[in-house]
Amino acid sequence: MNSSPINSSQNGIHEHLQMLVARHAASEFRKPVTDYNRQAFDVSIAAWQAAGAPALILDTGCGVGLSTLNLAAHYPDHFVIGIDQSEDRLARNTHWPGAQPENLCFVRADLVDYWRLALAAGIKPARQYLLYPNPWPKIGHLARRWHGHAVFPSIVKLGGYIECRSNWQIYIDEFAAALSQLSGVEVIGESYATETPFTPFERKYLASGHGLWRCRAQLP
Repeated sequence: MNSSPINSSQNGIHEHLQMLVARHAASEFRKPVTDYNRQAFDVSIAAWQAAGAPALILDTGCGVGLSTLNLAAHYPDHFVIGIDQSEDRLARNTHWPGAQPENLCFVRADLVDYWRLALAAGIKPARQYLLYPNPWPKIGHLARRWHGHAVFPSIVKLGGYIECRSNWQIYIDEFAAALSQLSGVEVIGESYATETPFTPFERKYLASGHGLWRCRAQLP
């Protein structure tokens, strides 16, 4: 089934993005961390450590986990943690051909808590992926996009290589602008195409003729 293109009355980077990012960076995010998310975080970090604590990849919002499997196969000398808040999505069949890579684990957790727990624990991932997050395309939904959320400074402080992909160019342009603002690294969005999609969404968007966009940065 074809996917409908994103429709929004917003036609460029949100006029309040810079101010919102600065406000979040200047204030401490005090939302309490739930015990469930703390336990889930501990289990996933224990799995990574049991594997010898190699270079770590966080696949955040991994959905059904196909991206996590692809990343684990692509980076066999890394350990990949696939994180999603939906138990239903994590339990679905990913149609992975053959034996699954062993250098990974999946964890059900709220990303807002997981990122902050990782930062507090001094975790320094080698790579972070945010692949096709919910775009929240209404103008009034800026604060629901990850780059407009109060947790965004924590994502940036974790550091490492970070990559975000979307089928909405404005999302990527905003993410790149917010990343540049907080990190001091010049980040720009770019069009993207692949013959080997990493996620079911990426496969569906390509089949529907959508343009794909991404931004990438190596953070300090």
